[in-house]
Amino acid sequence: MSQASINFKSINKIAIPALIAGVAEPLLSITDTAIIGNIDIHAVESLAAVGIVGAFISMLIWVFGQTRSAISAIVSQYLGAGKLDEIKNLPAQSIFIIVLLSLFILGISYPFASNIFQFYNADNLILSYCIEYYQIRVFGFPFSLFTFAIFGVFRGLQNTYYPMMIAITGALLNIGLDIAFVYGIEGWIPAMNIKGAAYASVIAQIVMALIAAYLLVKKTTIPLLVSLPFQPEIKRLISMILNLFIRTLALNIALYFGTSFATAYGKEYIAAYTIGLNLWLLGAFMIDGYASAGNIVSGKLFGQKAYTSLWLLNKKLLKYAAVLGLLFIAFGTLFYNQIGLLFTKEPAVLAEFYKVFWIILLMQPLCAMTFVFDGTFKGLGEMKYLRNVLIFATGFGFIPTLLFFDWIDWKLYAIWIAFTVWIFFRGIFLYFKFNRMFLPLVQKP
Repeated sequence: MSQASINFKSINKIAIPALIAGVAEPLLSITDTAIIGNIDIHAVESLAAVGIVGAFISMLIWVFGQTRSAISAIVSQYLGAGKLDEIKNLPAQSIFIIVLLSLFILGISYPFASNIFQFYNADNLILSYCIEYYQIRVFGFPFSLFTFAIFGVFRGLQNTYYPMMIAITGALLNIGLDIAFVYGIEGWIPAMNIKGAAYASVIAQIVMALIAAYLLVKKTTIPLLVSLPFQPEIKRLISMILNLFIRTLALNIALYFGTSFATAYGKEYIAAYTIGLNLWLLGAFMIDGYASAGNIVSGKLFGQKAYTSLWLLNKKLLKYAAVLGLLFIAFGTLFYNQIGLLFTKEPAVLAEFYKVFWIILLMQPLCAMTFVFDGTFKGLGEMKYLRNVLIFATGFGFIPTLLFFDWIDWKLYAIWIAFTVWIFFRGIFLYFKFNRMFLPLVQKP
């Protein structure tokens, strides 16, 4: 992509499909949240359980799904340098490693589900529902990581269309199965409540993995079968994954504290927090479409040493993502009360949700800046710096802010103010680092 071609049309050709694919991802959890929140039996407890388990599974996927960004960075850089044939076997090797690791995680977490969710402060009926939901839903975990890794290959090849189609298929299938399994179809399928939501997610994840494998084999020259010896770049890939692994652990420490504190406040608070978290993630993944464009294209431009084009790309991505964040604010403000009613009719839950939803909305433009820089740095392969920034933001931003406002008994306000500080710290450090790296290399007009 030359400097001349870095325009609204060329960026959105990559960003819009990535945005749609990204939105489909949290839509799986939002679907569970909305449908479970409206069942007739123990809706609040079930909603709380979905939120707690969703936070833990998201942690697993984000920690181990970083293969996507690492593969994308290497593939795009080799594509830009015109040397793609040198790493054709790398994706299959990395996919094999990550799937083996996911099976290991499944095996050790399944029997200890009760201990895991007690750590999140779940007890009594909520704990029972957490175990019931998790011990089904966790079987989709290896399929999710497999799909994520293949998405990384497509992104490295500058192809966001296939991931979009796969994600849409999975999301639509999940919605249909959710309705059928949770509420039941009279004479055909019994109402399974929270178990039904878990089965729906697993089936959708399996179907997405099968489609992803088919498209990779049939539509690219990248093989899926593992061959030896290992590619020399496997060392750099593993180094990237390890740095992203540590980074994502720091990210999930923040999510753990948020979920744990909300659970300790009471079932209405964790239910309201679950709704807010899913909406925050929806906004984040919408903006992440442009972050993905930064991830995908920056690696290619970096491989070409096209630094001026890289600078211009980042500038435009920031503008487009900020506009998207402002649109999210406008939509959320216009339908403030109606959005809450989509997820639950419980007055106590809605009251707590409406108190803090405005913070989630106002955070979106700040998220835009942070996520665009985050995507660009992944494309550049700067995983170590991303790791250090997130560790600092969590340890010196999120946790102290949460503890202070919790100390003065601000409850959900404390959690969402802490998330705002956390996002600010992440964005500002990446902004200054990017300027130091590339401003001296940009060709002045």
